Amino acid sequence: MGVVLTQLLSSPRNFRAILLALLQNSSLLVCLEVGKAGSGVNLEEDWAELEVAKGKMSGLLGARTCSSPGEASDLKFPLGAQLREPLTQARFQQLFGGAEQAQELLAESRWSGLCRLWRRRVRACSGPGAWRLLLARLPPLRWLPQYRWRAWLLGDAVAGVTVGIVHVPQGMAFALLTSVPPVFGLYTSFFPVLIYTLLGTGRHLSTGTFAVLSLMTGSAVERLVPEPLGGNLSGIEREQLDAQRVGAAAALAFGSGALMLGMFALQLGVLSTFLSEPVVKALTSGAALHVLVSQLPSLLGLRLPRQIGCFALFKTLAAVLTALPQSSPAELTISALSLALLVPVKELNVRFRDRLPTPIPGEIVMVLLASVLCFTSSLDTRYNVQIVGLLPGGLPQPLLPNLAELPRILDDSLPIALVAFAVSASLASIYADKYSYTIDSNQELLAHGASNLISSLFSCFPNSATLATTSLLVDAGGNTQLAGLFSCVVVLSVLLWLGPFFYYLPKAVLACINISSMRQMFFQMQELPQLWRISRMDFAVWMVTWVSVVTLSVDLGLAVGVVFSMMTVVCRTQRVQCVALGLAEGTELYRPLQESHKLLQVPGLCILSYPTPLYFGTRGQFRHNLEWRLGLGRGKETPKGDGPPDAVAEPVRVVVLDCSGVAFADAAGAREVVQLASRCQDAGIHLLLAQCNASVLRTLTQAGLLDRVTPEQLFVSVQDAAAHALERLELTGPKTCTVWV
Repeated sequence: MGVVLTQLLSSPRNFRAILLALLQNSSLLVCLEVGKAGSGVNLEEDWAELEVAKGKMSGLLGARTCSSPGEASDLKFPLGAQLREPLTQARFQQLFGGAEQAQELLAESRWSGLCRLWRRRVRACSGPGAWRLLLARLPPLRWLPQYRWRAWLLGDAVAGVTVGIVHVPQGMAFALLTSVPPVFGLYTSFFPVLIYTLLGTGRHLSTGTFAVLSLMTGSAVERLVPEPLGGNLSGIEREQLDAQRVGAAAALAFGSGALMLGMFALQLGVLSTFLSEPVVKALTSGAALHVLVSQLPSLLGLRLPRQIGCFALFKTLAAVLTALPQSSPAELTISALSLALLVPVKELNVRFRDRLPTPIPGEIVMVLLASVLCFTSSLDTRYNVQIVGLLPGGLPQPLLPNLAELPRILDDSLPIALVAFAVSASLASIYADKYSYTIDSNQELLAHGASNLISSLFSCFPNSATLATTSLLVDAGGNTQLAGLFSCVVVLSVLLWLGPFFYYLPKAVLACINISSMRQMFFQMQELPQLWRISRMDFAVWMVTWVSVVTLSVDLGLAVGVVFSMMTVVCRTQRVQCVALGLAEGTELYRPLQESHKLLQVPGLCILSYPTPLYFGTRGQFRHNLEWRLGLGRGKETPKGDGPPDAVAEPVRVVVLDCSGVAFADAAGAREVVQLASRCQDAGIHLLLAQCNASVLRTLTQAGLLDRVTPEQLFVSVQDAAAHALERLELTGPKTCTVWV
């Protein structure tokens, strides 16, 4: 690269220092454009010093360097003024990397990387290494010493208490989605929150019961432990059925937690990226519709069996419409009044979040009002309204889930684990970016895996971060994970002392809480017009995932969305076209010829760029594009160009393939390049490869590329390859270039 300096400095010392530093400490060669030099600058003396410094870099100098201050640099030459010799990969390594580094680049042993990893593990066994490992695995040891007690404690306390108050009704409501008694929702709102506070890295993340996971778990539980066909169960039979379902839900939590811990052991936190943002948002939005439909029987007071499997949403709608005349007026009235209170309160909290000191706890107000109304009016006995009943006091005894059920629930645990981690990781990343701190994705795997596995011992069902309570935590002024402890105190007080106050709580109110908590998920559909404008492909991913979730089921819809999302990436790599490049006059910049009509092109020289990975899925497209461009097909058709239609195409004698966009190449793609080199050699075309990264160059070398081409045909940049091509074509001036106008 040539650097043209305009000397406007008045100090001779500064003038000499700047130019000598540029020449001695970098590979840039400087030609002077001296105009109106300041007084006191002796150009003859300065030029003599520059000649001495320039001689030290003779390995890079070419024949067309400036030889005196008065000689003009030929920047209008089609390929720019050649200020150094073209650099091949071998020459570049010889000058800047050394022979040993060059050998390492071409044949790096995988064993050396494993040895380095082993040495790091061994060093971790030392005292300082063990302390660093402890700091990494117990985040409170890092953030607690830096905690600002005066500035943050009040905010964490208020936010934690607020979230804890919401956890109580939501936990009981989401337990109904999971097909277990309400008290187990309170357990799931306590143990996982406590564990994540100790292990999580998300300062603003609120964990606990999540509607999507509860819905997925409930579907699995209903399939594993179905209700008898008769439906009329005695009290003892109902208790036995509930115990079996609690065991199945705990086994699902154990399985999903074990899977996440296994992913942590393999350092697979990067897997969360396979669930793209459109997939996650479409999944949660479609699951919200499932939640709404599944709660209709509870809203209307209908005793209907839960529909599972594909098309469950439409089966539930059909069953509700058929049984609509049997709905309970009392429970329908309770549901209407509850929604009339909860929905406006939600809107007030959103619209006035900046003015309210803390969000209005509409759920707990509704729970208290409904419990008092049901108790005073005896709705449970007079109108047969379903109520929560007695909540057992205290904490449950630790109990190992039935491990014999693990093989049966493995296919259900995997999607639950993926959804739990993907939602939690995406939420943590959003608030980490907003408040300028970092999230360790592998540590998040450990935190959520331990939360699910350990809490399953206390009869908890699968859990993760939640959208509603995380937003509530931030709005209430939460700053750190310490807010989770205050939330645990609220839930624990309900478990120990306040449980009897919820005896008369109607289950219809819990169904209304479930529906109102879906507000954010439903409103995600408002982003569809913007997504359509930004990326039609992401819009298609969103719609395919949403339709699959709604029509099939949540887990099958997730699988369809992930596969379709990955297929769109593959299809986009296969649709990339090989483009011809031209030179911007007076620069070293090569741009696609289609972008401008003022780019230079040398007859007989074809510079092509293939900006996509070269693997088994793109090798066919790569071969077709190169045959079309170079005329290597069976019929020997005329090479195609991007120039004017009336331009006479000259046979290609030298082709430069820009590999800067090839991020990786597999064995099939590498063999395709070797075959291209062989066919070009047979056709009398000189093939040059430019700007291959180390991984691609290593793969090509191992595939036998150097048996077809010489190391002098591998260049570090397109400019170097083009300069070598000009020497081969024996071009002498700009008259041989074509300028499109």
